[in-house]
Amino acid sequence: MHIPDNYLSPSTCAAMGAVMVPVWALSVKKVKKEITRAKMPLLGIGASFSFLMMMFNVPLPGGTTGHAVGGTLLAILLGPFSACISVSVALLIQALFFGDGGILSFGANCFNMAFVLPFVGYSVYKFIKDRVHSEKGEYIGIALGSYIGINAAALCAAIEFGIQPLLFKNAAGQPLYSPYPLSVSIPAMTIPHLLVAGVVELLFTVAIFAFIKKVSPGTIYEGAREKGKAVYGLIAVLILLTPLGLLATGTAWGEWGADEIKEVVSNGSALGFIPEEMKSGINFEAIMPDYSVAGIPEAAGYILSAVAGVAVLLILFKIISSFKKTNHSIHE
Repeated sequence: MHIPDNYLSPSTCAAMGAVMVPVWALSVKKVKKEITRAKMPLLGIGASFSFLMMMFNVPLPGGTTGHAVGGTLLAILLGPFSACISVSVALLIQALFFGDGGILSFGANCFNMAFVLPFVGYSVYKFIKDRVHSEKGEYIGIALGSYIGINAAALCAAIEFGIQPLLFKNAAGQPLYSPYPLSVSIPAMTIPHLLVAGVVELLFTVAIFAFIKKVSPGTIYEGAREKGKAVYGLIAVLILLTPLGLLATGTAWGEWGADEIKEVVSNGSALGFIPEEMKSGINFEAIMPDYSVAGIPEAAGYILSAVAGVAVLLILFKIISSFKKTNHSIHE
């Protein structure tokens, strides 16, 4: 679901970024008001969970791959505005350090995964939880919220892909950016997410929520006792397991490189050309592209990338918390 650069026109990227600016501004305002200095590092933990979940690629129908995001999980644990900030920062680290998601398309990726996903997922969760007053209702809300949230994000990404060939063509009528119309992009994105990726998101969300509720209820309920070491232990386990994401072969739909897209088969035939702007567009070189490190085995590079990403996120939010004034607000 990470849209690379050159799949969306610069004007589309600018529009999506413009939409996200007030969302980020409001989110920062809410976080400053609602999250205490002591709780601020939890945003780093949340961003780490999201970062790691996105490294666990799973095979999807059609030969592509997908992953969970954890947006609904973070919205439930921290609130949707905090989730927006955490996932946005995780996406920024992925784009800058690992080349996962584009630089120009950062706003679009945040719109889908840091805005639509957590807010839709949290709204569904809250709607059900407020009407089914039991632990069962809570977990039904978590399951449906996470499933619907990620599928809403996938639909948005599909629309962003699909409108490109309608709006941006060369003189010969060939698409300049993403070449697949809505009739292709929507089923290609939504069906695999409905069948597989949404279920993976659901399972990750329910399992991690249940674990945190058991070992560190203070993360969820104000006044409850926290056991932070267990949460960090879970992060360490996830880091060690990240190479499982390498077992899913193939490329995520809509994330092919310019050297691949010409041969991508859709509706029984290969595309047969490379859109002009994919050949001449931005080409950002990440430090550890595709979570790899030159000269070491792929699995080791994946683990090292996970360690580096989590370390940056935890340190970053720790630094941010040091600048926050002490207050007594609580997350509602």
